[in-house]
Amino acid sequence: RLNTISIELTPVAPGAVPAAGQEQSGVKATLADTMLLTDDKGADATGLDPLNGVRAASGDMPILPEANGKLALDDEAIARLPDGTMFISDEYGPNIYRFSAEGHLMSATQPPAALVPMRHGAPNFASDNPGPGAAEPDPKDPETGRQNNQGFEGMAMTPDGKFLIAVLQSAPRQDGGDSGSTRQNTRALIYDASDLAHLKLAHEYVVPLPVFKDAKDKTKVAAQSEIVALSGNSFLMLTRDSGNGQGVKGEESLYRKINIVDLSGATDIAGGPFDAADKPVAPKGVLDPSVTPAKVTPFIDINDKAQLGRFGLHNGKPNDKDNLSEKWEAMSLVSVLDPKLPDDYFLFVANDNDFLTQDGFQVGAPYKAEDGADVDTMFTVYQVTLPGLAKK
Repeated sequence: RLNTISIELTPVAPGAVPAAGQEQSGVKATLADTMLLTDDKGADATGLDPLNGVRAASGDMPILPEANGKLALDDEAIARLPDGTMFISDEYGPNIYRFSAEGHLMSATQPPAALVPMRHGAPNFASDNPGPGAAEPDPKDPETGRQNNQGFEGMAMTPDGKFLIAVLQSAPRQDGGDSGSTRQNTRALIYDASDLAHLKLAHEYVVPLPVFKDAKDKTKVAAQSEIVALSGNSFLMLTRDSGNGQGVKGEESLYRKINIVDLSGATDIAGGPFDAADKPVAPKGVLDPSVTPAKVTPFIDINDKAQLGRFGLHNGKPNDKDNLSEKWEAMSLVSVLDPKLPDDYFLFVANDNDFLTQDGFQVGAPYKAEDGADVDTMFTVYQVTLPGLAKK
């Protein structure tokens, strides 16, 4: 489903501190509408894991993930278009879907073979999140293609509307994606969107995800959680650790940053041998020497204690409502609408509460999250300067 949220923003001047008791009242978010997504025949879609479900290709539609006879979607990113239609990316395929303004499936784009999850030599879209009573997939992880729950986590339309950028959350299995310490080399796919019904892969690049040391001094990769396109060859990319934050056992996040990705000097691998599942671009996580990756530059440290403290938030103990939750997975830019600051924007960043609630209803039954977890949806807002963006 697609929820539309009405936002009322009362910004605090950069560096200023809100009045006492008003630290977290600057964003008022109200549910304005909910739309249920349907497939190309008008049948409801589902979020259930598509275990062994593969819908046969038909007409212009490629093979699609299916669960209980329904189109199975794990939606992650959305790009609205001027005509009211929208592109939505998902993790199961990982695919890019185009829906009508009413939520009806119009077309679907499948990625190169290197990203399609394969088990026993055949496409298998299971993500190892079986529903009640369901068996795990065999094998548990794909042999090649996207890793479980590591599909098109980030997707955005370029400001000129000509291209759609989709980024895999971490490296495909054959490129080191089978380990949390070697999954660094993910991919950014750039689609020509001149024909909205038939996206065409125009460019593809390797993007090196940031690495950090965990509490046991082990190297970990910060997976990509969202992007915002700045141009045809640059975008903001939110990367983070996992297992830490309000609602989960770990208290303090070790890495949450928004980076700027520059593709201008990277090797374009679109349509080449690395798009086949049997030709890794980074076997065991080591990038092929013929490939130059994108440049990644840190931009915003979400865990900055001073900035969080201005709004009564923190990272780490105590693991309470004011501790940032684990999964920060959404970003969006809007102009500050100040003629004196034409290059300034409000960057909205939001979390995924992962259905951690004490008043939930799922798979036909009420539930309570473990250990009393009750995580709110939260928005943080940064004022950023991005020179020349309005002209791109």
